[in-house]
Amino acid sequence: MKTYLVTGATGAIGSALIPILLQDTDTCVNLLLRAKSADELAVRLEELYRFWQIGSADTASRQRVRAVCGDVTLPRLGLDEVTYRGLCTRCTHIVHSAGNVRMNLPIEQARHSSVDSARHIIELAHACSLLEKIEFVSTVGVGGRTHGTVPEEWILTPRGFHNTYEQAKAEAEDILRVEVERGLPLTVHRPSMVVGDTVSGRIIHFQIFYHLCEFLSGRRTLGLSPGFGRARLDIVPADYVARAIAWSSTTASSSGRILHSCSGPEQALALEPLRENVRRAFRTAGRRLPPVISLPNGVFLALLNGVSFFMPNEARRAIKTLPVFLDYLATEQTFANRRTQTLLAAAGLSLPAPGSYLDKVLGYYLEHNPQRP
Repeated sequence: MKTYLVTGATGAIGSALIPILLQDTDTCVNLLLRAKSADELAVRLEELYRFWQIGSADTASRQRVRAVCGDVTLPRLGLDEVTYRGLCTRCTHIVHSAGNVRMNLPIEQARHSSVDSARHIIELAHACSLLEKIEFVSTVGVGGRTHGTVPEEWILTPRGFHNTYEQAKAEAEDILRVEVERGLPLTVHRPSMVVGDTVSGRIIHFQIFYHLCEFLSGRRTLGLSPGFGRARLDIVPADYVARAIAWSSTTASSSGRILHSCSGPEQALALEPLRENVRRAFRTAGRRLPPVISLPNGVFLALLNGVSFFMPNEARRAIKTLPVFLDYLATEQTFANRRTQTLLAAAGLSLPAPGSYLDKVLGYYLEHNPQRP
């Protein structure tokens, strides 16, 4: 019997992972969820069951899921002694996918989310008597401002970062590298920008990619648009990342390796064609779109800051995040993935082309997004 502890089950990757793990009837899953009470914990778990489409009649699956109230940023995961010790004696696998993806946090808060949680997961791992494997979800963003191609290996060279999220994740990887060198059976997974699944486009939360699509549509900027030049966007579907993690957790062949779950240099999306795809999908869904007015980046930001005073509060808050996106897109950067593709292909996992799922991802968003046309 395999017993997993999974953090981040309410996130895009974790929520896609659990149903895959449960396909193995010899697997039990412990979920670390934040909640203020047992009642709130039960509500959060029921929401996850609904997303996973595990009904109340599916007792066989539900009996193999256990939710505990905790916080990975706290010592001993914020658990009481009995619960923590129980995990230490039962857990054979750990998947740490929890994280705060806000990019503009003060650095100490970002470190609390990424670095402190990494330390606590490592502490738990050393205390687990039956531990076989750890899967640690990082991000390709640890490449920071590296120009060219970010390699599928530990990055030891000094570099700047676009934001505190990248920096804190990179610092967490520095801690992991030391543990791997000491023999800890750990794989680092670096996904790029995660989107909905390849089958239906489903995703539990609309995060960074979807906000960027709103900007690309022109709806939040009155049609004003910066010049994208040669900028490309690397996206990856949640189910592909989840299947890579699930497979990796069952094999020692991935221990000590860094896996890049991303579209890679050959399939990353150029921004100009992506904008046209986004606008076409929005129009098909009945969204009203202003004409695109392309401007130099400096003029674009200056004009947008000026007109934002006349926009609703929600749009004004969204516009404040634009410099983060533009800074990221200004770096001519790609992410190597050939080694990862070779490893996963041998396990029967092939990387889907963005063109095979992009329309599904956009369609799901537009169908379930509560915004008015």
